[in-house]
Amino acid sequence: MRAKLLILASAIGSLGWGAVLPYQYAYAADTRGWGALTAAGASSLFSLGALVASPLAGRLADRFNPVAVTVVAQLFGAVAVGSLMFVQSPVPFLLGMLAFGLGLSASVPAKQVLALQWSSSGDRRKVFAYKFTGESLGMAAGAFLAGLVVDLGRPDGLAAGFLMAGAGFVISSALIAVAGWLPAQVAAGAELESPDFPDEAPGSGRGALRTIFATPAMRWTAVLTIALALGFYAQFESGLPAYALTVLHAEPSVIGTAAAVNCLVIVALQLVVVRLTAKRSAPVLLMAVGGVWVLSWLILSTAQFLPGVAPALFVLTYGVFAVGETVYSPVLSPLTASLAPAGMVGQTLGVVGALQTAFSAAGPLIAGLLLGSGLGDVFLGMHLAFSVLAIVAAWRIRGLLRGKSTVMDDAAGPAAVAPSTGRDAVTA
Repeated sequence: MRAKLLILASAIGSLGWGAVLPYQYAYAADTRGWGALTAAGASSLFSLGALVASPLAGRLADRFNPVAVTVVAQLFGAVAVGSLMFVQSPVPFLLGMLAFGLGLSASVPAKQVLALQWSSSGDRRKVFAYKFTGESLGMAAGAFLAGLVVDLGRPDGLAAGFLMAGAGFVISSALIAVAGWLPAQVAAGAELESPDFPDEAPGSGRGALRTIFATPAMRWTAVLTIALALGFYAQFESGLPAYALTVLHAEPSVIGTAAAVNCLVIVALQLVVVRLTAKRSAPVLLMAVGGVWVLSWLILSTAQFLPGVAPALFVLTYGVFAVGETVYSPVLSPLTASLAPAGMVGQTLGVVGALQTAFSAAGPLIAGLLLGSGLGDVFLGMHLAFSVLAIVAAWRIRGLLRGKSTVMDDAAGPAAVAPSTGRDAVTA
């Protein structure tokens, strides 16, 4: 029951992302007349908030009750996004977007820790898959519902989106708080021992990053995460649409169709993929994700030579990317947690998430420079290289973990899943 409430809470909490972020640029730049610099700055500050919040919240989730960390973070996010309804000048808007990013992102590693605690070894991948699918649906629902009520021709036209985002955070927090109060039992697999790591306490003198990346497997996991992020997620919202518009000369409606297809494929295939891959090792599956990324970029590369079907190939590319996402989402976080030093699961997830955010934030800049200079082929080649790097990194992890049963089964996870306060891992 706890895991089901977490999945529902994650879906509702994602409403704010879909209700605000797709519209905030036009709202700030045009509706309020603050200009492109303010609008771009708001997006950057949102990402900066995410970059700062993830490792800090992960550390707090290790030291304190992750339920409390999640609830406080989301309520902070609710206040931040709600305050945007009342701002009348650029500076408060920028500060509000920064706080919105802090609140939204601070809850992510804490909820990942809860997903690990509130699932057994047999259903951990399924819980992460459901959680990812729920978040995707929540974002899509937020964007759709906001699109029905947002009026960017009025100064208060995005107030409904801000209100929807705040309400989503509040409801999500309430559900997670209720789940935290439910009776718990020790999760299957919680008794497993974690692999050998340096005997360091969280936050010791060596520093969190040095402790986390003290083993080659963890370092290659970071490389893998960054490569997969750069290979797709960094370009999902800006680079790929820009390529479609500037190189393929596609209509804007094609981009919307591609995003919808991406979401539908995830929803349709997620649980099927989880069943088919349940017995496969995480590194092998992540090598497959890198391969799917390579295939996607190859399909997109052919589109410029076939202008008659270029829009269809662009939509197909988004669908193929989605197949890789259905494998990526339930596998990477449990693998990362299984490699985390004892007592540092939340902090490890937060730091790796922050790295992913930082490099994803560079994606639009890379796309703008390359596509703006007419270097579309370099844009494609670079992302093919990132995808190949992801395959190499996953292959290296597979070699490093070969024969180490305690970490090869990422679905089981280490004993370190429980916070360092001594609370046992629990299941729904």
